[in-house]
Amino acid sequence: MLLTHIVVLALIQGLTEFLPVSSSAHLILPSEVLGWPDQGLAFDVAVHVGTLLAVICYYLSDLVKITTYTIESVVKRRLTPVSREGWYIVIATIPAGLCGFFFEDLVSTAARSMELIAYTTIGFGLLLGMASYVNRRLCWRTIASIEGERTDSLRHMNLQQAVIIGCAQALALIPGTSRSGITLTAGLFLGLRPEAAARFSFLLSIPIILASGLLEGLKLYQNPAAAGADPIEMLIGAFLAFATAICVIHLFMKYIAKSGMAIFVIYRVLLGCALLYLSYSVA
Repeated sequence: MLLTHIVVLALIQGLTEFLPVSSSAHLILPSEVLGWPDQGLAFDVAVHVGTLLAVICYYLSDLVKITTYTIESVVKRRLTPVSREGWYIVIATIPAGLCGFFFEDLVSTAARSMELIAYTTIGFGLLLGMASYVNRRLCWRTIASIEGERTDSLRHMNLQQAVIIGCAQALALIPGTSRSGITLTAGLFLGLRPEAAARFSFLLSIPIILASGLLEGLKLYQNPAAAGADPIEMLIGAFLAFATAICVIHLFMKYIAKSGMAIFVIYRVLLGCALLYLSYSVA
């Protein structure tokens, strides 16, 4: 791979993995517009590892605390607000895990047309805008305004909300949906503060990205010829994806604390329209 290809693809992965803008809508552009060759399975694994390490590092203290309290809740058979967060993550992961196990091959072969990605990018972008509008009408600022409580606290979240967000995450198998976008959309519709909805979305991404990386790693082990990248390329890609993703998470959390989702909605609509134009031009 050329260094330009490595840098661009790694930056795309790092930028779009956690923003509600659809990574698949962006990753289709280099091959369709610029005619770049497929980057290979090994590079995909590397950049997934990079984004996984980014979200783990960003929420490391939270993850240690949540894991400790969740294990303790099993031993002591007593739930605490922190252990509930852990169980909500586990429960919300199940729908996407089951759908991925049964339908991943179908989706990867039958639903990856540029036209479909364009329509889902636009449609789910507009849905995100609607969720943001509804969320503001629910007066979320008063819901979590208890003095001393984190604005991204999940203390007010319940099991039903976790299940609904988990089911929404399963829709991310449809290319162009955006995993972070659809979970954030569901959280906003349910009345969670944007910071809380985003935090739960990011924490929920960890088992999914891990599972995806392991699955791709297994495919690579079974078919080494599909690697398509050497170790240096993989290291560069993983590092760039890691550095970009951790900056994106930090800046996104600061941004949504003060602003709505309008900029992402507008961007998705424009991107979807561009993809539609390209799909019809190629046809």
